This record gives sequence, C-alpha cells and structure tokens, in this order.
Amino acid sequence: VADLREENERLRRELANSQNKVYDAELILEQNEYLRSYLGIKAEHSDFKFEEATVVGRESTNYRTVYTLSKGTMHGVKVNMPVITDDGLVGYVTEVGATWCRAVSLLETASSVGAYIERSGTLGIVEGTYELRFEGLCRMVYIESGSDIREGDRVLTSGMGSFYPRGLSIGTVVRVDADQ
Repeated sequence: VADLREENERLRRELANSQNKVYDAELILEQNEYLRSYLGIKAEHSDFKFEEATVVGRESTNYRTVYTLSKGTMHGVKVNMPVITDDGLVGYVTEVGATWCRAVSLLETASSVGAYIERSGTLGIVEGTYELRFEGLCRMVYIESGSDIREGDRVLTSGMGSFYPRGLSIGTVVRVDADQ
C-alpha cells in the first residue's frame, strides 16, 4: 500500500510537471507567432522606425472611439503618426503626452486616407462612415467610373495627400457597389 501511495504521488508530480511544460509551450508559440508578424512588418517597411505600444484605455461615444496607447513623446511618438498592426493600418495619433498617446481609428467619420487597389492601381480615398464603423468597415470613394475593382482586392495607402506613407495595408475589398 505504501508503494502504491508513493508511486501515485510521483505520478501526480510528473503530471503537474507535464502540464506546466504544455502551458509554457503554448505561451512560447503565441510569443513566436507575435514576433513573426512583428518582424514581417519590419521587413516589409524597413524604412520605418517602429515603437511597440499596447492599448491601455478606450473612450467611446456614439460618434467616435479614441484609444489610449502606452507610448508618447519620450518614445518619439508625434501627432499624426500612423498606428499599424500586423493586419495593417489602424488609424493615427491625435494627441501625445510624455508616456501615452491617443489614436483614432480609420473607421471614424473624420478619418480618410489616399488609397489604391494593389492589383489594378485604381486610386481613391478610403473614409470612415458612421453607418459602416459598427460593422468594422470603411468605404473607398472618388473612384473613376469603370475602374477595375473586385472583391478580395487588397487596398493600400497611396502616400498622397496625407501623413500616411505609401504601401500600408488598409484591408481588402468586401463589396463593390455603384454610386447611387
């Protein structure tokens, strides 16, 4: 009986140790995935200076959502700098303090950016609208009639007429509608 108790206790310790190893491996995998996407952005935009920040606050009203990020002037952050993730452009910095900044999303009605369709080169302006922001969408306007745009096309910043540099991913076309 004593041998069985001893073996049972040893097996419990081994199981706990194995569970800790699985947990640690999952954390390492998540961290690895994050670093791969971060390095991918840095490789794609090697001319940029990056400052990693986290969202530390969110203020939301019916008309606008503002995010507070964990970096500010001490880290080189300035008003109008673009905010990007591995998915692409998120928005821009509107206010900066020493250790924080506030950013507005591209989905907001006051936001717009010069853009182009990567496949066809079609130019336009991507802007947020009140109606679409709740769906996590924005629209591309001022497009020449008859332009070649298809669902799934990648939309990138054009670098013209704004503080956004050329070539940042904005997203993909999910629907093509004719003007009313």
